Amino acid sequence: MCGRFGIGAETAGCLNCEKGNDMSDLVDRILLVDDEMHLLISLKDYLVSERFDVVTASSGEEALAKLGETKPDLIVLDISMPGMGGLGFLRQITGVDGKTLYPVLVLTARSMMENFFDSVPVAGFLPKPCDENKLVRTIRKILATHQKQPAPVQGQKLTVLLAEDDPLLIPGMMSGFSAAGFSVVIVTEGPDVLDKSVSLKPDLVVMKEMLPRLNGSAVARLIDVMPSLSGIPVVLYGIKLEDARPGDAKCVKKHLATNHSKALLAAAQAVLG
Repeated sequence: MCGRFGIGAETAGCLNCEKGNDMSDLVDRILLVDDEMHLLISLKDYLVSERFDVVTASSGEEALAKLGETKPDLIVLDISMPGMGGLGFLRQITGVDGKTLYPVLVLTARSMMENFFDSVPVAGFLPKPCDENKLVRTIRKILATHQKQPAPVQGQKLTVLLAEDDPLLIPGMMSGFSAAGFSVVIVTEGPDVLDKSVSLKPDLVVMKEMLPRLNGSAVARLIDVMPSLSGIPVVLYGIKLEDARPGDAKCVKKHLATNHSKALLAAAQAVLG
């Protein structure tokens, strides 16, 4: 038994050697969120040795940013962290239906909070320190309960490419579009809208005006002149309506001053008919 996640480099290396370094057979992705760096490193190493794909974050804020880049099958979450902390992070990933966007296993030294989480929509609770085998059994039990849904048949869901760089807004926007039946892909910079649109061919681009590296209006003008992106409609938000000039980009079908998720969803539904 390794004990309290204290896996040494030599031991972890042997585990990885025995099971191989090929990551192609990994199925389940875990977002591990904890501000204790030594724990983050050792626990990631152990979970990788158990054939999980692991993404780490050392704060709630960083975890929200990671959700803009990856879709985990399970989040293992510490509660006592600086900034928004674990509870603030939970609020950000809880949808309007009261459910979290992803299954969450709370792993915290604050063992007295177990009763509190009886009324909070998390998939599980474990106190620290925790035996590694028990942790892995709990993770696998939760993953078995929350089986992945099969990939939708092509054309079954409309795909929205959402361009937003604020990690605090992304979860709520994703929740709204997903609840309405859309498949959502996130990008955070202007040039990424073009790159992802070429490869993904989304049904709609919902794009913020003030994006890093290239503003939304400039991206829209490029979409207009790129043959490969012909016909993709755009909703442009975060722009004053008096500054909007629809003639600048024919692909822009709606201009919105607000970034409110309900308004964006309504605009998207109106554009797509």
